[in-house]
Amino acid sequence: MTHKLDRTDLRILDALQTEGRISNVELAERLNLSPTPVARRWRRLEREGYLTGYSARIDAARVGLTVTSYVSVRLRANDWRTASAFEDGVKTLPNVIECCVVSGSSDYLLRVVAASLEDYEQFLKRELAGLEAVASIDSTIVLSQVIERTELPLG
Repeated sequence: MTHKLDRTDLRILDALQTEGRISNVELAERLNLSPTPVARRWRRLEREGYLTGYSARIDAARVGLTVTSYVSVRLRANDWRTASAFEDGVKTLPNVIECCVVSGSSDYLLRVVAASLEDYEQFLKRELAGLEAVASIDSTIVLSQVIERTELPLG
């Protein structure tokens, strides 16, 4: 059963999305609560699926992934088998860091990273275009990033 979120739950989620390494004791101090109820709420938020994991944010450019592209993909057919085949295939491509089903003239929108334009070109030709379900690909290369938020506006 999913619990309705109250103000304290939202404050816990907000703190965790900006500081995932915060300790239960420090979080409790910030919320002016004792650690036990904060820990209980934290565990409930995990159990109910509000918290889906914990990870570090890595600077892509510092690890050599200097090219980011948004790629619109149209499939050869609009049926379950074609979509399933594409999704299974795209999940195996490590350069694809996000894949969304979209409305409009495309079927999918991908966010792709690569070490260079040459590597990106090879990815498009050898890997993405090699997926049998793909009919067409349209790329938009990111020149610079203005904003990237990982935090949700929880109020």
